[in-house]
Amino acid sequence: MNILTTEFIDYIKWDKELSQNTIECYTRDLNQFINYLNENDVTEDLKEISQTTIITYMLYLERKGRASSTISRRLASIRAFYQYLLNKNLIKKDPTLNLKSPKKNKKIPETLTLKEVDMFLEQPNISTTKGIRDKAMLELLYATGLKVSELLKLKIEDIDLDLGLVITSKEFTNERVIPIGNIALNSLKLYLNEFRRKFVKDKDQNYLFLNYNGNPLTRQGFWKIIKYYKKKASIDKKITPRILRHSFASHLLENGADLKSVQTLLGHADISSTQIYANTDNKRLNEVYKRAHPRA
Repeated sequence: MNILTTEFIDYIKWDKELSQNTIECYTRDLNQFINYLNENDVTEDLKEISQTTIITYMLYLERKGRASSTISRRLASIRAFYQYLLNKNLIKKDPTLNLKSPKKNKKIPETLTLKEVDMFLEQPNISTTKGIRDKAMLELLYATGLKVSELLKLKIEDIDLDLGLVITSKEFTNERVIPIGNIALNSLKLYLNEFRRKFVKDKDQNYLFLNYNGNPLTRQGFWKIIKYYKKKASIDKKITPRILRHSFASHLLENGADLKSVQTLLGHADISSTQIYANTDNKRLNEVYKRAHPRA
């Protein structure tokens, strides 16, 4: 390493006391930058590197097929290094000033097909108390697109069985009212009217979904339930509460829901967060078009 980068690494290690993992990332990123400079016969001293050189390096990484997240991280490491030199009065101007990281390509979320959702939701044995509870939880999760944290925080008063609505917990800033489909509503009615009392140990306990000890179900407990029914359904895909939420959004769009409505149901503050599901739908439409159009 160059003496300046060595001094910088010592600084973040001993003065800033950054984690070992962060130190290793900075070291690796700066070494790769220096290797690039050497391999491309860049004769500028590190203290004299121009913004053009750094932009050229970023373009080089892009041509090499590096992910935008990798390029962003390397720029962050280089920026931290030059901020250190600037604060030490070793340079007069930071060459990374006003340089923007490349936009991250949003990954299209994994989803289940309608058939896979049906297979998964059919697994709870509704001849048992546990199966009734699990069926109600899983049907509600897919019917509303709730986050798992929102689902497990629900209280009895958050469910309106007459109107078929769920109100997300007031602990969350994006409180919203979401309709519950008939299948999920019927499962909830069965659980609440006849079976929830079998889990109750304290009559004042008002959380909706309880474990055998009469306490609110935990995230770990819920994950075990998902894992169990995934295995039982013999579905080869990964299934998580988040994937069920993604599936909820994608299936709504596939069946004609508008993006703004899906944004409201999911509780997204910015519609760009919801837009990614439209990309999934567009992909499906492209496939349909190619199969159906005579000149495709």
